[in-house]
This record gives sequence, C-alpha cells and structure tokens, in this order.
Amino acid sequence: MARLNAGHEEALDDLMERHAPAVFQFLCRMLGDEAEAEDLAQDTFTRVFQYRARFRPDAKFSTWLYTIAGNLARNHYRWRSRHPTVSLENPTGSAQPGWAESIPAQAAAPDQTVLRLERAAAVRAAVERLPADLREAIVLCEWQDLALAEAAAILNTTAKAVELRLYRGRKLLREALRKWL
Repeated sequence: MARLNAGHEEALDDLMERHAPAVFQFLCRMLGDEAEAEDLAQDTFTRVFQYRARFRPDAKFSTWLYTIAGNLARNHYRWRSRHPTVSLENPTGSAQPGWAESIPAQAAAPDQTVLRLERAAAVRAAVERLPADLREAIVLCEWQDLALAEAAAILNTTAKAVELRLYRGRKLLREALRKWL
C-alpha cells in the first residue's frame, strides 16, 4: 500500500495477485454466487485504488481489505433482498454450482464424493440462511481463518461480540445440520 500511495500504480497488481483469491472465496461464501463474488472482488480492488489515500499505514492491510469487501457484500445482499431474481439456470435460488467443485479434492469413491458434495451444499445453504451478522462471523473466522480480533476490526465490533456471534451461528448451524452430524 505504501508503494501504491507513492504513485506506483503497478503495486495494485501485486496486491491483487496476493489477495484476490482469498477475497473472492470470502465473497463466494458470503453471497453464494460465483459471478456476483467475482464482480464484487473487482469492485473491492477498485475501491482500494480509489480510496488508497484513506488507508492508515499503521493498520493491517488485510483488515482494511476485508472491511471493504464485507461492506460491498452487505450492500449487495441488501440490494438483492429488495430486487429478487430467479435464475433460469438455477431456479431454486440456491448457491450456483461450480465454485465448490473448483476446490481440489482427494480421490474418493463416487458415493463418498456425492455424500461430500451434498453435505457441502447443505452447509452452504445453512450458512446462507443465517442472519448477516452471524454469517459474516462464521465466514471470517471459520472459513477465512481470521483471528477474533481481526474479524472484530473488519466487522467494526469487539472480539467478544464476534465470539458471541460465532456461538449463536454455530448453534443455529448445528440445529439446521442435525441430519448431517
């Protein structure tokens, strides 16, 4: 970020190369749609460039980056709830197939593969049904492996509040996924 603020615009390419995959996965998990996540990931880095002067050098870049991505995801989620659409390719409205299957898997028996994919789809659907604040805490801490303090900074709250959201989210997920446990 120091190089970007100093006028070296190619530094944005370095930042994107390093952080874009994690931001994309975060947004996929938040939104459940690969195409929307890709668009918002690009918007995230557009905002990084646009608001580069607002970045505080004493702050952690990934926290600032995930804050931008999270805000865009929340705004998009609110917009999507006010403008519902039904895809002709996926009329159920559930997560688009494709992004989960792109994660490398170990060779397994076909029945185990099907069971794993069904379980993963059930988990994604259960996470998508969580309230936004609980879903964000689960995605950041469980899937993105961020510490409570970093997730708290991204969500603009305390670590204790994130811990409480994780507890509530996990409890709701256990209830929703009882069949799979």
